[in-house]
Amino acid sequence: MKIKNSNIGYPRIGENREWKRVLELFWSDQINEEQFNNEMVKIRLSHLEKQQEKGIDLIPIGDFSYYDQVLDTAVMFGLIPERFKNEVQNVTLKTYFEIARGSKGKVAAEMTKWFNTNYHYIVPELEHAKPRLLENRILSLFQEAKEKLGINGKPVILGPITLLSLSKGYNEQQKAELLHSLIPLYLEVFNQLKDAGAKWIQIDEPILVKNVEKDLINEFKEVYTVFHEGLKDVNIILQTYFEKIEFYEEIIQLPVQGIGLDFVHDDGGNLEQIKKHGFPSDKVLFAGVIDGRNIWKANLVEKSTLLSTLTEFIDEERLFIQPSCSLLHVPVTVKNEHYLDTQVKNGLSFADEKLEEVVLLTNFVNKKISVTELDQHDHSIRSLKNSAHRNVKDVKEKLKNLKSFSATRIDAAERKELHENRWNLPILPTTTIGSFPQTKEVRSQRLKWRKGELSNDQYEEYIKKEIKKWIEIQEELGLDVLVHGEFERTDMVEFFGEKLEGVAITKFGWVQSYGSRCVKPPVIFGDVYCLENMTVKETVYAQSLTKKPVKGMLTGPVTIVNWSFVRDDISRVDVLNQVALAIRKEVEALEENGITMIQVDEAALREGLPLKEEKTEDYLNAAVYAFKLATSSVNDDTQIHTHMCYSNFDDIIHAIDALDADVISIETSRSHGELITSFEQHHYNKGIGLGVYDIHSPRVPTLEELSQNIKRALEVLDYRAFWVNPDCGLKTRGEVETVEAIKVMVKAAQIYREKLNTVSI
Repeated sequence: MKIKNSNIGYPRIGENREWKRVLELFWSDQINEEQFNNEMVKIRLSHLEKQQEKGIDLIPIGDFSYYDQVLDTAVMFGLIPERFKNEVQNVTLKTYFEIARGSKGKVAAEMTKWFNTNYHYIVPELEHAKPRLLENRILSLFQEAKEKLGINGKPVILGPITLLSLSKGYNEQQKAELLHSLIPLYLEVFNQLKDAGAKWIQIDEPILVKNVEKDLINEFKEVYTVFHEGLKDVNIILQTYFEKIEFYEEIIQLPVQGIGLDFVHDDGGNLEQIKKHGFPSDKVLFAGVIDGRNIWKANLVEKSTLLSTLTEFIDEERLFIQPSCSLLHVPVTVKNEHYLDTQVKNGLSFADEKLEEVVLLTNFVNKKISVTELDQHDHSIRSLKNSAHRNVKDVKEKLKNLKSFSATRIDAAERKELHENRWNLPILPTTTIGSFPQTKEVRSQRLKWRKGELSNDQYEEYIKKEIKKWIEIQEELGLDVLVHGEFERTDMVEFFGEKLEGVAITKFGWVQSYGSRCVKPPVIFGDVYCLENMTVKETVYAQSLTKKPVKGMLTGPVTIVNWSFVRDDISRVDVLNQVALAIRKEVEALEENGITMIQVDEAALREGLPLKEEKTEDYLNAAVYAFKLATSSVNDDTQIHTHMCYSNFDDIIHAIDALDADVISIETSRSHGELITSFEQHHYNKGIGLGVYDIHSPRVPTLEELSQNIKRALEVLDYRAFWVNPDCGLKTRGEVETVEAIKVMVKAAQIYREKLNTVSI
């Protein structure tokens, strides 16, 4: 019997972001629900058909989503936040999107990162939850694939234990009750799929790769024993990814027919466990050997050696070859990247190419092709490694001599006094995070410039006009510290990727970040350095228009690295320090040109946290050092700001402090200020802005909401350290709602400022 292959999940956005386009047409009422569903069916089927044509044996069904797979699972089982519930049995499409995006009078559900990836999921809220199966959406998708394409696919569902682990709003007793309520509902879904002809069902339980307690393993034994006893004649795959699994010996004894392991991001741990403990003779191993999270070609000769090692412990008929995780995290295809450097392009592998690599490996181990063909595939990897891109002498010399670059400043309290004397800002100073709305006109003008329809001078004049307009708006609104608006920037990381040497920007390399928000992560392919100023011109122009301080806006090294596809031939820490030195050069250039309030955003610092606790300290130490390397060469009276996204910071509050930024702003609005409790346990003596309203939702917050958020923060924080700001940049919002929201924010700050001044008097 030959070795087969499988796929875990496929990007939903499409080669040209067709999925995003249809979503946004529906949200803007340009198409109705029937048209929306019809278009989505076409996109969904085209993805399945492509996998079929490439030769994938087990094609995932149910990985396609209208927004997020965690939200899909929660809604399917009736786990709806109280504020969105109604008398209707099934959740309407309107309600589904309201949970994710919010609506008038209803705050959206919290959004946070999916493990340590750059994808973000909607957090289920389980307070007062009573699970029930509203609709078996996976059954409908399975039948659709079977009837329309003849594909007997592999249904995919998020497992119950991971689902609960990623949720909020329950205690341990309630968790046990919820789990027991969910088990029969899952079984009902599985049995309906079996009756429809499903042979394999993939249950994603990535929670198993985190540092879990033994109690959780006992839950797995209980749940999967019930699944085994209640489900006959269908095979269950317990699928994990992103790291090695914990409690390997116990997990491989669970009553399932297949286990999926990541052999790329496990640091060799899963292979070592197989070598030490073996693998059960009654189970199939789904071996994730092709990197599903990065975009470099796999060294297939090396991968074939790995597979050969695995076959020493596992019979070939019990081995499936697949990517390490869902391909949701990489772009769709390299084939349209006609403008990339040839050596770089030839070294890339996106989702479609990764499936081709899976099939190549399958054919090799089944003796359909020779090792020569694998070696031909690997030639481009060697070519890039030996290229000038990866051998820049000056960069390598600087890395060897990092100790010659200062990474410390004088005490924060001394700096604070200098800053207060310099700017004399009011208490509760108001500002924004950096970007203002990128309207259709802004995007249109940029596109015309890129196409050569606008000259550099014409485009620059247009950007100046937008900067001037928004400086005037900010002054009229009464903001205390202004920004230039970032109208010249496509994305906070992509913009710097275009400016830095050793970094490439793809044309179609889009991946989903959250909802319809897609980003093009830069490709760090070589040694990173900076040849010329990147942000000085626009910032200096903005400052010339006002007497109020204008912040210089930069993206920090940790975020650039965490939101990029990073070369894999040297250590990630070395790449991080290369980027830090490049940003340091820009910080110095801003200061030399009179910009002395500089924000270096580290929105993704927490997103890079390792899944294993034993790796956390090394990561945070490297992140803190890189930030300080980038920001510590300024004068004492220059104020350094930073910004971070998403709210779960309890476990890294010491690292936030260690960054030694003068002012930090943090997103908190979607979590209803839960982050504030972190500061009840940890004294923080620097400036801080806990985002007072959610920019991810189009709704304008009320004065009451913002006042409550400020009040809650001031119960914990010293008012002299507190800044008032939105929780993130305003790039994705409309102009009218942005102005109205800031107007409310400034009003709320003024009310509390007056209260505090009265008390002080």
